[in-house]
Amino acid sequence: MPRLLLLSSLALVLTLAPSRADWPRFRGPNGSGAADGTLPPIDPAKPLWKVAVPGKGVSSPVVVGDKLFVQSADDTRRLLVCLDAATGKTLWTRELPGRPAKTHQKNSLASGTAAAADGRVFVVAWDGEAVALHAFTADGKELWTQGLGTFTSQHGPGHSPAVYGGLVFVNVDQDGAAVLKGFDAATGDLKWAVERKAYRASYSTPFLLERPGKPAELLVGTTTEITAYDPATGKVVWAYTPAWPAGEMPLRVVGSPVWAGGRVVCAFGDGGGARYVLAVDPDGRRPAKVWDMKNKATPYVPCMLARGDRVLWVTDKGQAGCVDARAGKVVWDERVSVKDVTASPILVGDEVLALAETGQWYVWKAADEFELVRKGDLGEPVSASPAFAAGRLYVRGDRHLYCFGK
Repeated sequence: MPRLLLLSSLALVLTLAPSRADWPRFRGPNGSGAADGTLPPIDPAKPLWKVAVPGKGVSSPVVVGDKLFVQSADDTRRLLVCLDAATGKTLWTRELPGRPAKTHQKNSLASGTAAAADGRVFVVAWDGEAVALHAFTADGKELWTQGLGTFTSQHGPGHSPAVYGGLVFVNVDQDGAAVLKGFDAATGDLKWAVERKAYRASYSTPFLLERPGKPAELLVGTTTEITAYDPATGKVVWAYTPAWPAGEMPLRVVGSPVWAGGRVVCAFGDGGGARYVLAVDPDGRRPAKVWDMKNKATPYVPCMLARGDRVLWVTDKGQAGCVDARAGKVVWDERVSVKDVTASPILVGDEVLALAETGQWYVWKAADEFELVRKGDLGEPVSASPAFAAGRLYVRGDRHLYCFGK
């Protein structure tokens, strides 16, 4: 290939592919909820910008390059909105069909989060009966749609896609049926589909588990199984089945598992208050449970964070915790909020940010000693998980989307 053409092709790839500064999917890079940088001051009276988002929803914003994408909904439409990430100006809006439908009181008709990669944006939308995966260009041109079938759950929708290696993955887990699918990101062609044992709907999003000397694995956890797949073929690499005691109801997985200290750590729960955290070592002759924890000071809806061999979290009731991922020993736990928490925390540099449903926010150090360094109030309710990209913090409130930073 001529040198000029090679350089031009490389520039195109670098332009379209997400960078380390982007927040390209639910929970950011690889679903980790973590990013390098420094949290900017959070002053609702002095945001970089603040805009009203049409419709309602608890979808999180995603940011790639100079564009921000967020999903929303009303009784007759499902919306994908693209904003200028630096100014908040609406660049385009695309509408998908929808109708009124029942959801849990803390859920919405737009709870899934988009994923953006290679100049494309992927969204899973529920029209009130069926779910579908839609692909758009970064400029809003619709590329393709793949139906995912009808959807049944007492809680409503909330699935988010993930993109790796030219494939888009969707974990379609619902009441009574479960399947993980991989689609060609460019064409929408179904590359593989594997059925999973179903129970009640779980909402975890797959992530890529990458370890030295081992092929990458696509990892997903639900009520019935924590499984690693070959992302190219859907072949099971390893699997661990949680053992639910007789007489105890199996619990859902809402927040995705994390990888910390050589363990896959997965949190389970339900609306009745039952909680369970399980750590699995996948490197033995067969995957094995290393430790587990049954108490209400563990999370259900908010996703966990990993930093080295530590797992950090905030519970649905506002209890922050730090656990040694290798042994399951609690390093510390402290109450930070007196109100409920639905949004997942994020880790920026060495600081954790969590927002309560009331809009109150808290920042503490990701360290072996708890240190609350600052707190405040956004001034409106928050259920969506925040995003951080290129030094800017994005927070979706009940009525507005805020950007803080320079």
